[in-house]
Amino acid sequence: MCGRYVSARSPQALAPLFHVPDVPVKETLAPNWNVAPTDDVWAVLERAPRDQRDADAAVERQLRPLRWGLVPSWAKDVKIGARMINARVETVHEKPAFRSAFARRRCLMPADGFYEWQQSKDPNTGKARKQPYFIHPEDGQVMALAGLYEYWRNPEVQRDDDPAAWLMTCTIITTEATDAAGRVHPRMPLALTPEHYDAWLDPDHQDPDRLRELLGQPAGGHLDARPVSTAVNNVRNNGPQLLDEPAS
Repeated sequence: MCGRYVSARSPQALAPLFHVPDVPVKETLAPNWNVAPTDDVWAVLERAPRDQRDADAAVERQLRPLRWGLVPSWAKDVKIGARMINARVETVHEKPAFRSAFARRRCLMPADGFYEWQQSKDPNTGKARKQPYFIHPEDGQVMALAGLYEYWRNPEVQRDDDPAAWLMTCTIITTEATDAAGRVHPRMPLALTPEHYDAWLDPDHQDPDRLRELLGQPAGGHLDARPVSTAVNNVRNNGPQLLDEPAS
C-alpha cells in the first residue's frame, strides 16, 4: 500500500510540470512531508468549469486540493474514505467503489516520494520495531502517481450550488512492488510518464485495457530507498527533518 507520502512542492512549481494553465490563487496547501489519509493533497485533473453545465463543454486541466481517501458517491458516511486511500490495479476497473471513477474521473497526484515501513529489531533492546524508508526517484524528479477522484454529495446541505454540498476525494492506484521499493514492502504506487498524462487525464478515454497500459513503475523503476527518522511514524510530525537519517 501507499499510506504516507511527501508533497512539498508549491503550486507554482507543479503547474508547469503538469501543463496546468492557471495556478490556484485562492486555494493553497502548505508543503507536507508527512501526508496522511484524510489530508488535503494536490491533484491534477481535467473537468469542465463548474459554471458550464453543457455536456459538450470543454474540459480544463486544473490543479486542485482533494481529500485523500476516496468516498464513493453512494457512501452513507465520509468515514469510509479513510479505508480507501489505495486502489489495487488488478481490480480497480471492476470494484464497485472505483470502477466508475476509473472510467471517467482519473487524476495525477504529485509526490516527491513515499514512505514504507519494514519490520526490524532494535539493536539496543532486541525488540521489534518499524523502520520507515523514504522511497523516491534517484534523479529527484516529481512523481506523478496515478489516482482516481470522486464526488460525494453531503445530504445535510440543501442547495447543490453551496460549496459545502460537495466533497471531492481521491485514491492512489497500487501494484506489486519491484526494485528498491520491493525490498521494503510488497506493494507500491503506480505512476505515469509525461507522454501519458494527456491520455490518462482525458475523461473521454474510457477503454480499461488501454488505460491500464499507461501505468508504470515510478521513475521507471529507478528508485532509491533509504531509512529515515522514526519521527515520521507520528502523523503529527512534519517538516523536512523527517527525511534525515535515523539516529544511531
